[in-house]
Amino acid sequence: EDSLQMCSQFEADLARFTKAKHTIAVSSGTAGLICALQACNIGPGDEVLVPAYTWVATAGAVLLVGAVPVLVEIDESLTIDPIDLEAKLTPRSRAVIPVHMINRPCNMEAILRIAHNNGLRVIEDASQAIGVRYKNAFCGTIGDIGVFSFNQYKNMTCGEGGAILTGDPELHDRALSAHDMGIGYRTHREGGNLPLFLGNNYRISEIQGAILRVQLAKLDGRLNRMKRNSAMLEEVLKTAGVPLARRNDPDETLSVACTFSTEDDAIDFAEKRGVRRLFDNSKHIYTRWSPILAQRMHHVAFDPWSWAGIPFDQQRNDCPRTLDLLRRSCAVNLVASLPYPAAKMLARRLVA
Repeated sequence: EDSLQMCSQFEADLARFTKAKHTIAVSSGTAGLICALQACNIGPGDEVLVPAYTWVATAGAVLLVGAVPVLVEIDESLTIDPIDLEAKLTPRSRAVIPVHMINRPCNMEAILRIAHNNGLRVIEDASQAIGVRYKNAFCGTIGDIGVFSFNQYKNMTCGEGGAILTGDPELHDRALSAHDMGIGYRTHREGGNLPLFLGNNYRISEIQGAILRVQLAKLDGRLNRMKRNSAMLEEVLKTAGVPLARRNDPDETLSVACTFSTEDDAIDFAEKRGVRRLFDNSKHIYTRWSPILAQRMHHVAFDPWSWAGIPFDQQRNDCPRTLDLLRRSCAVNLVASLPYPAAKMLARRLVA
């Protein structure tokens, strides 16, 4: 194998693993979202629907291409609510970004149906769900285009990095332009059949590509341990009467979340080892996205809201149901590398 083509080889490995027709390695999940939006021709005057519970980059990437994020409530699955998604549509709506938070797949059947009926592109943010399936299809391969992140908190990592996945050759060509402004000068990799447009430099290094190839080879084993430990933990919690959060795919158990009837119950449960209340992880809650809520971009003339004709006082950033669910919900983490007996011992301590 050519040692100077680690990134290309990783992209081929990732395509085989996910069954995606086209993959592109990029410098981060955020870079992947920006490229995916540009590939889908999203820009000034457009609205993109995003969940109110996600990392700020999901909404931030929309603004960085000149469009406006419209915040959508989550439901009891802790992912984007299809009912509120449909209610938030306007004539400016061009795309939706479902986010598979904490390894929990969104209701992709409902999302795809709404998107199809309303001419929306579906850009999957699968940064937190690498290797997770929704009804036998990998998250990130179900919509028009998908994005992974490979930072240190994800199911596989090279420190920082990301990937774009799509089955659409035109979206792939445009994403190639978006991720590398020098793509037209690289003889080993032309920009496809479409005219090139000016992109950025979101490529990753060959060292990162080499690391990711090793990480991907280990991913199945890691996910199998996560499934085993999560299924065991859910059984222990269910037997003890702890209220488990609803899953959109009951057969895909790669994380454990609980939603209590009161906020105090969630606060008490979060005191246990390995448990965190979702509301306490403020970087994933829209109310803490101060630059976005204050509409502060890098330059006063760069104003996606005015380009879309949206007055400041008409922003729909109020998602009370999301805040209520996050206040009452906890995620329970069992390290994937933990031996099963040790994981079971920790699980029992949670309900002792």
